[in-house]
Amino acid sequence: MKTLCRAVTATLGAVLFGMSFVTSASAECGYYRGSQAAPVSWHQQGAWQGRDQDSESDKDSIVGFWQFKFVSKDSSGIPDGTVVDAGYAQWHSDGTEITNSGGRPPLTGNFCLGVWKKTARSTYKLNHFALSWDPSGSNLIGPTNIREDVTVSHDGKTFTGTFTIDQFDQSGNLLAHVAGVVSATRITVDSPVEKLF
Repeated sequence: MKTLCRAVTATLGAVLFGMSFVTSASAECGYYRGSQAAPVSWHQQGAWQGRDQDSESDKDSIVGFWQFKFVSKDSSGIPDGTVVDAGYAQWHSDGTEITNSGGRPPLTGNFCLGVWKKTARSTYKLNHFALSWDPSGSNLIGPTNIREDVTVSHDGKTFTGTFTIDQFDQSGNLLAHVAGVVSATRITVDSPVEKLF
């Protein structure tokens, strides 16, 4: 049993590159690494501006360009308040989404894709997948599933909610689970550059 636990621990350490920094982590598009902060998602300007968020146009309130941040909460082995990922995301009107992770090296794949649906007024569910590679970018670890449940603010400028990140190996076995809160700020053509981490 101890040997199995050690093997799982070793595998998880490799999968979550940078886990040696127990006090902080970053999971960009499913990539987990130590001591970094995280950003928000993307925006399509015009899809929300000038519309009353209580009207029928609310169906589009998530559409656009966002800067997002994932912060750990109630995740085993990761202190609450640790920034797990940050970056940019674009939610499209056709129900698809793309994320550019700010903390994941491009060599290991820092873009990932998702689909979303509206679940209530100004509230949305995202099902997002990424492919995770080892730090060298030469060995596929397996798929990562990121799920979000978010609510867009009345003014359409921010959203908040919860997220989970589940890292699987190529056979579909769960290697790691991270949970927490997500926050995002809409980016417009006039938005200044903001710090990601």
